[in-house]
Amino acid sequence: MNLHIVNRSPASYRVHEQALAAMGPEDRLLLIEDGVQGALPALVRHFEAIPGRLFAQREDLESRGLLGRCDGEVQVVDVEGFVQLTEQAEQTLSWY
Repeated sequence: MNLHIVNRSPASYRVHEQALAAMGPEDRLLLIEDGVQGALPALVRHFEAIPGRLFAQREDLESRGLLGRCDGEVQVVDVEGFVQLTEQAEQTLSWY
């Protein structure tokens, strides 16, 4: 399993498309920084191809006033959860 990390909003950038195209069937995707906007109900459709494998960084959601506004398909993780995801991954790939 690889962990793909996206820091750009799908509303403004298309980098998430590259990440999704590179993902394998067991890979996971973590939204950080402005990428957490993709966890909102209006934008989560961009990630419908990876049900159960989409995560968003709690602290980044909180700092943007988005905590509690995520789509139900998104798993919110704190820093400890971020570390656990990286430890479970064979590789971590950052998409900027």
